Amino acid sequence: GDGVGETLRNRFVAAMSDMRIPGECKHVSAYWPFGSEMDVRPLLSFLNDLGFNCVLPVVVARNEPLIFRQWRPDTVLEPGPMGTRHPGPDQATVTPDAVLAPLLAFDAQGYRLGQGGGYYDRTVARLRARGKILFVGIAYAAQEVEALPRSSHDEPLDWIVTEEKAYRMPPAERTRKS
Repeated sequence: GDGVGETLRNRFVAAMSDMRIPGECKHVSAYWPFGSEMDVRPLLSFLNDLGFNCVLPVVVARNEPLIFRQWRPDTVLEPGPMGTRHPGPDQATVTPDAVLAPLLAFDAQGYRLGQGGGYYDRTVARLRARGKILFVGIAYAAQEVEALPRSSHDEPLDWIVTEEKAYRMPPAERTRKS
């Protein structure tokens, strides 16, 4: 690789105690990158080596929340919709404590622009309704924009980690709309 994934891993690892990982996190969901998404695989391998239970998201159906299946370095991935890859149905389904999500753009208020489809927003809304969840955007620093349009369905990120820095999103404007 070009080393950006390794740099991202190092930024993430340096911020883990601030993010309360591993304190409150045992199960971490990442993603298998495609297209221009930040390569999170070096981080995924590292978290696995540290003993976290790593999972990857699976699109079950349109307009449904994602489910998450166990991933290990030897897990065979199958193709999913829109270029994604995920573990097959033979892998255990797990509810994550932290969700690391790719994005197309993000703003300083912690909002992300995804690929469309609203899968992460629906999923994180459901997880947040059940308890504590850490929602982390994984991005290139260049993907930051001034402000993104948002709707009541948008779930704000708790943290953003780029190859340049990891930062906590402001807790303001976090009034949950139902």
